[in-house]
Amino acid sequence: MARVVSAFGAARAHHGYVFLNRRCDRLKVLVCDGIGIWLAARRLHIGSFARVSLNENMALSRSQFDALVLGLPWQRMGEHGVITVV
Repeated sequence: MARVVSAFGAARAHHGYVFLNRRCDRLKVLVCDGIGIWLAARRLHIGSFARVSLNENMALSRSQFDALVLGLPWQRMGEHGVITVV
């Protein structure tokens, strides 16, 4: 949580914060629900999660987040959850 506070200034209620390891095969999501903090973790045994540049803070839509957690190319997610060519 200290990393969230240092990066964003505060942990906002009803927001999730996504972290990847260097190899991009492990993903952690911290969710602040207003009362406490939830931690979800996922590891890919084959392949890796799509990564953004370091030190970049961005917001994801629900379909982009769902694709990220599944290991799909979330940057290509358009409206209605359809993967498009960029």
